[in-house]
Amino acid sequence: MNVRVKPIILDYAPRPQFLPYHRRTQRWAALICHRRAGKTVSTLNDQIKLAVTQALPDGRYAFVLPYRAQAKEVAWKYLKRFAAPLLTAPPRESELSVDLIGGPTLRLYGADNPDSLRGGYFDNVVLDEFGDMLPDVWFEVVRPMLADRHGSATFIGTIKGANAFWKLFEAAQRDPVWFTMLLKASESGILPASELADMRRDMGEDRYRQEMECDPNVAIKGAFYADEMRVMEAEGRIRPITISRDIPVRTGWDIGRTDSTAITFWQCVGHERRLVDYYEMSGKIITHYADVLYEKKHEHGWKYAEHYWPHDMLAHMLDAEKSRIEMMRDKGVIGEIVPAHDVLEGINAVRKMLARTWIDSTRCKRIIDALRQYRREWDPRIQMWKPSEFKDWTNNGCDSVRTFAVGFDDPAPTRPRSERRRSSDNSGVTSWAA
Repeated sequence: MNVRVKPIILDYAPRPQFLPYHRRTQRWAALICHRRAGKTVSTLNDQIKLAVTQALPDGRYAFVLPYRAQAKEVAWKYLKRFAAPLLTAPPRESELSVDLIGGPTLRLYGADNPDSLRGGYFDNVVLDEFGDMLPDVWFEVVRPMLADRHGSATFIGTIKGANAFWKLFEAAQRDPVWFTMLLKASESGILPASELADMRRDMGEDRYRQEMECDPNVAIKGAFYADEMRVMEAEGRIRPITISRDIPVRTGWDIGRTDSTAITFWQCVGHERRLVDYYEMSGKIITHYADVLYEKKHEHGWKYAEHYWPHDMLAHMLDAEKSRIEMMRDKGVIGEIVPAHDVLEGINAVRKMLARTWIDSTRCKRIIDALRQYRREWDPRIQMWKPSEFKDWTNNGCDSVRTFAVGFDDPAPTRPRSERRRSSDNSGVTSWAA
């Protein structure tokens, strides 16, 4: 007996701009799209179709936004609407999840609670507004959960400077195992030209270029040093700098625990500050960075003056008998612990210093990007900027700049220099870095 299968029609008509994405064959995808392009609707429907057509009875699919409240506000109504013909049970409001024909489950998550993602596996994940998430959510939590079942993933969002999402997208464009798509409002044809002209006028040029033209070189909202970096660029103070062997080099540090350690290298002439080199690395013991100092000294022919360290340098590592300071001292590196200070006080010190700073555009490209994008944290519940910094890849480099600004320029007039701690402990060790 022939059984007639009745097709199920979803309430979704894909925009032509997203048809290449729906037809892709690659395991990974990265989509940078302007506001109102329809990226959330398109990727959510793609995921619904994938969950049903893969027909995995124990299939698990995750759609992740930066905050759970945001996931409920932005995507939950879409998920219930488009998945309605395929549901085998009522949507679970408390879990923001649905059960689909054939047995798979599709659930919304917030990256603000990474522990809710942990455990088990995923067959496919969409990370919406990935640039607003901590990159560790992908690298440490989600990616391992795709391994054993050869799961796939899509990254979508708009651009907020040359952040982790932009860097991922740039790398993906060079890799054939990735599908990539860049939709600018001026090229997509989704919004009429008259509307775009009105938006440009109402939003202002910088915000329009960021949100609608996907421009990674625009200073992002809430960036601490946006004005300073804009002035530096306009005045030509971000350019190749010749390193002088006659001027000693001072360093500012941020010491990583589970993340990167960053070092900025400075030459100071009168009131002028020259950021001539930058180094950042993770997963290395502290003595690795002593070797970096030595290598750079011989590469550029300079001599060192002070090294400015944050309080983290006093800590003992769990698997080491000596503190970081003692380990560096054994390598002949003597530094100075910068007094504890309020982060905003330090940020103001950096702002003052940047007004008379020149930065090498080649050796310091990563720290230039970090300074442009280092920003306040946004509180979506009260719709206001927090005074605190947003935790992402920019913190390490910008904290090393702040250490130097507070340590060398010492903007607090009430802080006696005697508060500073030298790492030598009167040992008489002579540093090769001198």
